[in-house]
Amino acid sequence: MTDATFQDGRETPLNLGAQDAEDLKVISTLTQDAVFPVTELAWRPGEHRFALLLNRFRWEDQTAAERRGRDYERVQSLLVFDNVLGVASQGIERSDNDVILSLLAVDFEPAEDGAGQILLTLAGDGAIRLQVEAIEAVLKDVTRPYVAPSRQAPHHPE
Repeated sequence: MTDATFQDGRETPLNLGAQDAEDLKVISTLTQDAVFPVTELAWRPGEHRFALLLNRFRWEDQTAAERRGRDYERVQSLLVFDNVLGVASQGIERSDNDVILSLLAVDFEPAEDGAGQILLTLAGDGAIRLQVEAIEAVLKDVTRPYVAPSRQAPHHPE
């Protein structure tokens, strides 16, 4: 019998939770440059839940893809926020079902007693603001990774 090695491991889908601002920073990093149609936003006031179905760039795989000379990947992921009391947006044309949005960052603006606002910053000056009782978020991959259509890593000109 031999000890397991790093190479014996296999990639598994992400399934991460966030319960504080530091956790949310990790989710923000992993969802940066995720794209999604405006039709994949869901606000369920009765359940205090807001969810997005994202096509996220696999930042956690970028170095391995470059080192192995293979294509970059995306994966469909659910980003779900619970304890949501209200949702507001700006710069989003909800009536145009063909609009594709790009998520740049997920930030938390604290208020009293753990409450606050989660701000989803979108490319093109769009934003979604979630009023929350507390941070409770989940990022979960729901499909197998697929080759990024652009075959390139997103970049942000300075």
